[in-house]
Amino acid sequence: MARETTDFRGIIIYRRDYRERDLLIKMLTDKIGPAMFYVRDGKKRGFQMASDILPFTHGTYIGSLADDGLSFINTASETHQYHGIAGDLSRNAYATYILSLVDHAFPDNQSIGGWFNQVAAALELINRGQDEQVVTNVIETQLLNVFGVAPTWDRCVICGRADRLLDFSEQYGGMLCKQHWYLDDRRFHLDRRTVYYLQQFARLNLQRVNNIKVNDFTKQRLQLVLDTIYDDQVGLRLKSKRFIQQMHRLEQKMGKLNLDD
Repeated sequence: MARETTDFRGIIIYRRDYRERDLLIKMLTDKIGPAMFYVRDGKKRGFQMASDILPFTHGTYIGSLADDGLSFINTASETHQYHGIAGDLSRNAYATYILSLVDHAFPDNQSIGGWFNQVAAALELINRGQDEQVVTNVIETQLLNVFGVAPTWDRCVICGRADRLLDFSEQYGGMLCKQHWYLDDRRFHLDRRTVYYLQQFARLNLQRVNNIKVNDFTKQRLQLVLDTIYDDQVGLRLKSKRFIQQMHRLEQKMGKLNLDD
């Protein structure tokens, strides 16, 4: 089992108790993707790195990285917590979902290319108060390729035309132009704005985004498309996603009660 002691950037995904005084920390790293770290005496009172291994903490760490099995953290420097995420239920829920998605998309202890920076940028946007659903939709759209589902967003899958009205067809795995809509009666009947955002999300670099806004109707349509693809084609049903859905149902119920009053 190859190991090297090096510095790396990391984002804490979750932590679990291990034995009486130790911890297992799941972290997204810039060098070996998702990795499980063993932290000796991590639960001990006065542990030196206690604040560095809290959920939603990111920064630079020094440790021993393994290409198989557990890695180890020796020390940490320049770590910060996403306080805007940690202190807000909705932001927390979406950030948890993003990290869980990434954890399921990539195998442990393998390079993930530029994905670390994309995820870090997504969390920073959410932390600063940008729309957490929209930021998450960008990550969901781009992760479809990693999960082995690669919808064609930018042109008709039949003729390749991009200059006609397009609509998404789950049956055909991408967009159909207006001339070929007759092929799928169950296409999504998306409006132009929703199609546009799906196309943009598929290639958007979140590191270059300062502000992102989408109206509520379009957000609903975007989520419908992505939920359907993840349910039907990816087959991934995460607890963190169910929590978000339950949270929204409760919000809608409370909103209806307020209207009735």
